[in-house]
Amino acid sequence: MTELTAPLTAQGSLWSPVWLSLKLAGLTTLVLFVLGTPLAWWLARTRSRIKPAIEAVTALPLVLPPTVLGFYLLVVLSPNAPIGRFFLEVTGDTLTFSFTGLVVASVIYSLPFMVQPLATAFEAVGRGPIEAAASLGASPFDAFVSVALPLSARGFLTAAVLTFTHTLGEFGVVLMVGGNIPSETRVLSIAIYDHVETLRYAEAHTLAAGLLVFSFGVLWAVYTLDRKSRLYVH
Repeated sequence: MTELTAPLTAQGSLWSPVWLSLKLAGLTTLVLFVLGTPLAWWLARTRSRIKPAIEAVTALPLVLPPTVLGFYLLVVLSPNAPIGRFFLEVTGDTLTFSFTGLVVASVIYSLPFMVQPLATAFEAVGRGPIEAAASLGASPFDAFVSVALPLSARGFLTAAVLTFTHTLGEFGVVLMVGGNIPSETRVLSIAIYDHVETLRYAEAHTLAAGLLVFSFGVLWAVYTLDRKSRLYVH
C-alpha cells in the first residue's frame, strides 16, 4: 500500500503548485479588472496635473526589481505594520506567508499589465463617441458601458492575458511575501526553483515545459483572434 500511495502523493505535490498558480492568476486578474478599469479610464481622460505622478506609481512594478518590491510589501503587510496588524486583528490570520498576501502582492505587481493596455484602449476610443452618446441622453455610466467597453474589447483581452500570464510567472515578489509553503504559497515558479535547487530536474522540466507550452498557446490564440478581428473590421 505504501508503494502505491507514494507515487500518487508525489504526483499530487507536483501538480499542486499548478492549481495554486492558476487560482492566484485568476483571482488577481478579476481583482484588477475591478480596480484597474476605473483607474485606466481616469488616466485616459483626465487632464489633471497629478496624472504623471499616478502614471509613474502605476508603472513602478515594471522597473523595480521584484525583490525590492517584495521586500517593501513584506514590511507593509507584516503583523508589525498597521495594515498587517489590522488584517490580523480582523481575520485572525496574517497577510504575510499566506495565499491572501500573495493575492495582494500580485495585484500590486501586475497592476501596470492591466492598467496600461486599458488606458491605451480607452484613449483610442476618443471623446467623440462618448460625447455623441451623452448628446443622446446617455449618462456617463451608460456611455461607458454601452460605448467605451465594446470599443475597448481588444484592450480588455490584451490586459487580461498579460495580467494572467504575468502572474503565473511571478517569482521574486511571491517568494518574499509568501515564502515556500506547500499547498498554501508554493506557486509554480517557486516549485520549479525548488526542484532545480534540489537537483530534481525531471520535475522541474515537467512544470517548466508545461508553463512554456501554456504561455505559447495563450499568446498564439490571442494573436490569432486579434488578426481575425482586424480582418473582419477591414
